[in-house]
Amino acid sequence: MALIPNIADAIAAALNLPAEEGGAEWSAEFTAARAYVPTYELADLAELRVTVVPRGIELSLASRVEAQRDVQVDVAVQQKLAWASNAEIDALVGLTEEIAEYLRGRRRFELAGGGVALWVRTENVPIYSPEHLAELRTFSSVLTLTLRVVS
Repeated sequence: MALIPNIADAIAAALNLPAEEGGAEWSAEFTAARAYVPTYELADLAELRVTVVPRGIELSLASRVEAQRDVQVDVAVQQKLAWASNAEIDALVGLTEEIAEYLRGRRRFELAGGGVALWVRTENVPIYSPEHLAELRTFSSVLTLTLRVVS
């Protein structure tokens, strides 16, 4: 399997890991899925969606014989809101923070076929889409993770 989708699958699998197997106990129920385009009909967003999307790769030298690959993966958190109240938004901002902290805390992601991707950083800028909230009453937040593979 290609490296970038392999890493995205590892992120989705980590998010779906049951708490009794080392996963997290989330404040809201969801099943993360990998996709290349995280677009849904508004009716589909009545249910909380967490989508893992491959984003990019940067290649550089790690040593004379090893390459360093910094892979970016987006984790989108989306849901249509009933009222767009502070309480609804606060809960989803909190869930987004939970996901970011959980993935940072894991640090290592085992890849299918062998190898490991290491967490480097997470960005969440902006913390939500004001346009989606104002125009669609939909919460949309994107975490951009950078994971490193050296081989």
